[in-house]
Amino acid sequence: MTLRTVRLLLWGAVAVTAGALVGAAWMLPGTASAPTAATASITPVGGEFALVDDDGRPRTWSGFRGRPVAVFFGFTHCPDICPTTLGELSVLLAELGERGDDLQVVLVSGDPERDTPEVLNAYLQSFDPRIVGMTGTETEVDRAFSAFKAYRRKVPTESGDYTVDHSAGVYLYDRDGGFAGTLDMHEDTEVRRAKVMRLLEGSGGGSASLNGLGDAWSTERDSIDPARRTG
Repeated sequence: MTLRTVRLLLWGAVAVTAGALVGAAWMLPGTASAPTAATASITPVGGEFALVDDDGRPRTWSGFRGRPVAVFFGFTHCPDICPTTLGELSVLLAELGERGDDLQVVLVSGDPERDTPEVLNAYLQSFDPRIVGMTGTETEVDRAFSAFKAYRRKVPTESGDYTVDHSAGVYLYDRDGGFAGTLDMHEDTEVRRAKVMRLLEGSGGGSASLNGLGDAWSTERDSIDPARRTG
């Protein structure tokens, strides 16, 4: 058994536990609920960007045409949501086997100050090798977050450091770059797998599908006003 296989098995266990805990917290009285699709923007979600990947190569959004894409916004210093989500995506890719080679999973960092290509590359060693990390200058990252209607905000911590609040949903796109909904970590594993299979089969729904869009505004904190997103 390889080290990567062990890591994927561990992430599977972590994902199940985290999902149960988050689901329970979501149902607690007084817990703020995420905005619904009815309150989310219906303008195009996604657009051109020019960033660099974790190997330092220039990448553009249009360069991903021809393959379904799953985009996640996060950062390497994230304590919980990011590693849990990337772990679950790694388990999903492993379960898909060679079929998963057709799905491009992209992590766009919301912390370009710390997340250089080298840092992203080292961080992603713990996850499926098919996941690509993206970063850039503050301006370039702002442009990418704005194009995808994603949210990020630097939040100072008591230690004098900072963390980053950010959109936590996984955005799905078809082979033509059309928005096809989201994956949400509150959903059952089978629901997420079914969404990805529809995407791979070419029936993801395109930009007309707003399946789970409200969940894409969820952040690591209990509640963030969607109007406070970048863009």
